[in-house]
Amino acid sequence: MAGESQPKRVVVVGAGWAGLGATYHLAKQGYDVTLLEAGPYPGGLVAGWQTTAGKSVEAGIHGFWYPYRNIFALINELEINPFTTWTRSAQYSPAGLEVESPIFQDLPRLPTPLGTFVYTQFQRLPLIDRLSALPLLYAVVDFDNSDEAWRRYDCVTARELFKDFGVSARLYKEAFEPMLLVGLFAPGEQCSAAATLGMLYFFILAHQADFDVVWCRGTVGEKIFRPWVERIEKAGAKVLPKHRVTDLIIDSNNQATGVVCGDEVFDADAVIFAVGVTGMKKIVSSSPSLQSREEFRNLHNLGAIDVLATRLWFDRKVDIPRPSNACFGFDDTTGWTFFDLNALHDEYKHEAGTVIEADFYHANQFLNWSDEEIVAKVQQYLTTCLSGFTDAKVIDSSVIRLPQAVTHFAPGSYRHMLPAKTSFENVFMSGDWIINRHGSWSQEKAYVTGLEAANLVISQLSHGTPADILSIEEDETHIQIARNINQTVRNLGKSILPNFWLP
Repeated sequence: MAGESQPKRVVVVGAGWAGLGATYHLAKQGYDVTLLEAGPYPGGLVAGWQTTAGKSVEAGIHGFWYPYRNIFALINELEINPFTTWTRSAQYSPAGLEVESPIFQDLPRLPTPLGTFVYTQFQRLPLIDRLSALPLLYAVVDFDNSDEAWRRYDCVTARELFKDFGVSARLYKEAFEPMLLVGLFAPGEQCSAAATLGMLYFFILAHQADFDVVWCRGTVGEKIFRPWVERIEKAGAKVLPKHRVTDLIIDSNNQATGVVCGDEVFDADAVIFAVGVTGMKKIVSSSPSLQSREEFRNLHNLGAIDVLATRLWFDRKVDIPRPSNACFGFDDTTGWTFFDLNALHDEYKHEAGTVIEADFYHANQFLNWSDEEIVAKVQQYLTTCLSGFTDAKVIDSSVIRLPQAVTHFAPGSYRHMLPAKTSFENVFMSGDWIINRHGSWSQEKAYVTGLEAANLVISQLSHGTPADILSIEEDETHIQIARNINQTVRNLGKSILPNFWLP
């Protein structure tokens, strides 16, 4: 048949890690792929751009952790070199330096989680407080990322979890809550215990080296997405910015046949959504087709978190011991990080003064401030951490407000999140908030779900070779044994006990 030779058309919505990942793989498999991005350039939140004065800014700085196997494999395939070497980080409170982390992979490997406890240099936290975390290991073992485990832990807050397992007040305040504020972007009483266990395990507890991190040597948009988009376009895909999706056209067979952007319609044999929670809610609001399905209507039960990204140029060099720093205790419900861009970004290596990126998460109370008030507050906080900032003058600055920018893994939110397959036969989901079983988080999860969605399209349309997705490193032997024993006891309990307890 003449029509058989026509390549199948796939429309991907959203040009972040998930959308670019899906588009790239499908284009390589010979699909006719159109990637629609609502913003002015590909990359979504991660991209970065230049100010009118030609200075690079971005919506917060994103690290690339040791277990990001799939992203690192992509970087090798693209033959680019965007990353710093492995960096050490520090943690500050208003009292000064609290914690310094080593490069964990350089040290003798201890069974998890011993390396994290032994090698991390706590300046003030007493050993007795650190030991109070040991009972929490049961929850780490019990939470195996299965659907059952998510349902068991998702309605509990992180704060309740730590309290129930006897974590000391000081350890919670000075270690776990700061991790939540920069890892899940919200205070413990607003974080799902399931998301907390998943995030802590992936980034910190599964293997000693997992907390090691590299940074992009410029904006991710410039260093990674630009060469990647060039490669994607060379493979034959069309990347169309400034295209906001408003609806799907659904036929009588429950299949999407087109994606609507205002007056334009893009024909489709399959559709992949690859946008954040807030973007997806906007699309659902405008789309009668999606509104007709309960799973999409229920997305309005999900929330997102405000972020504030600032970049400050100072008139002199300030000595900053570590390039990346997390801070806690300055505001009750807000975590923040600051980065020495002279050390991390190529363009600022030889800058006469100091360039700092300071990003605030769960920054609701700051978004209505003027730029001047925000910059003054950032300098005040920086001075509290490092006295060298006392006399330094801000000679330029950038303030970017990002309302509802990152996923809020709130208690009870799991039931409203979507898996990759939807009730439409040829419509698939991807992104860092999608339910999947890979076990990764953040940018790596977004990229992996993009590849998973591409594989579902390949299976649905029976054409092409699936993407090879690298699984996360296996659990260490003692964790595997503990999980097997725990599962056996659970199953035994289920078979002989009535179902008294709430999950």
